[in-house]
Amino acid sequence: MQRIRLGQSDLHVTPICLGTMTFGEQVDSPTAHAILDRSLERGVDFLDTAEMYAVPARRETFGATETILGNWFASRPGARQKVTLATKVAGPSRGMDWVREGKGMTAADIVASCDASLKRLQTDVIDLYQIHWPERHVPTFGNLYYDPTKETSETSIHEQLEALGGLVSAGKVRHIGLSNETPYGVHEFVRLAEQHGLPRIASVQNVYGLLGRALENGLDETMHRLGVSLLAYSPLGFGLLTGKYDRSGIEGPDAPQSARISRYESVRKQRWGRPDALRAARRYNQLARDQGMTPTRLALAFCHTKWQVASTIIGVTSVAQLDEDIDTWDTRLSPEVLAEIDSIRWEIRDPAN
Repeated sequence: MQRIRLGQSDLHVTPICLGTMTFGEQVDSPTAHAILDRSLERGVDFLDTAEMYAVPARRETFGATETILGNWFASRPGARQKVTLATKVAGPSRGMDWVREGKGMTAADIVASCDASLKRLQTDVIDLYQIHWPERHVPTFGNLYYDPTKETSETSIHEQLEALGGLVSAGKVRHIGLSNETPYGVHEFVRLAEQHGLPRIASVQNVYGLLGRALENGLDETMHRLGVSLLAYSPLGFGLLTGKYDRSGIEGPDAPQSARISRYESVRKQRWGRPDALRAARRYNQLARDQGMTPTRLALAFCHTKWQVASTIIGVTSVAQLDEDIDTWDTRLSPEVLAEIDSIRWEIRDPAN
């Protein structure tokens, strides 16, 4: 795979990134280590995690994923030097008091979270340190509308950038990024960085795929013009775009009980549990079969084909799933298939945004 430069940074990463949020919940340590070994063997050496993982977030598994990665680094001499490591500081706790005290995300919180992540990861430096979701109020995780009456921000973007800049100056972080961001947020982070000589964001990690293309409604232009790269997460729509729920739906006795969306009510209540999300997924999945490919291949190939995407984050629970996902890399979709995809989108607009 040809490496992709992230934004204006000196980070060059693989166009497929291994997401690890299942490690420590669905995936135990031995299986996680086998997946990591295979990923490196297959040439995918870009890893993404977060302090709040495993997911769904629970007090008992907070930090578990980073710990699993840290133990893998410790048991594989030289492995840390072979990978690009990305992790995230959680935004305001959203009811998760085990993440931090208080409702916000102060400059001190950012520094403390980074130090804790470095310890769990058993490393001296994080290659890409991202803000998991904005400190200010924004419509994220399936919420559609911005509501100024819900604003509770206490730490300005400038203060956040200064804290991140301190981590870069201290050698704890190489580059910074955002996640679940809006055009306003991207513009402000870039503007303030350039104005004050602070680190410039290299990337934004946002949901993007067949079930959620709202990024194409303006954020893609913002990122393109400002030189910021997209890391696309949930390209398989929490499993909806694998076809596993086409017959059973996501609930009921026939639904796959081992799947994350089947096991956790909180996930089903979010965007992936909407009836329109499943309805759209079934349409895309049938299109894949009509084209002689698996639903997974179509969904991932869509991301690989789109100019907006620098790297697609895949989440797996087995080595076999990892191989299947990596094997999609050479698939490029024809203009005719992309037109069929756009036709479905015209009928069912971005049900998971």
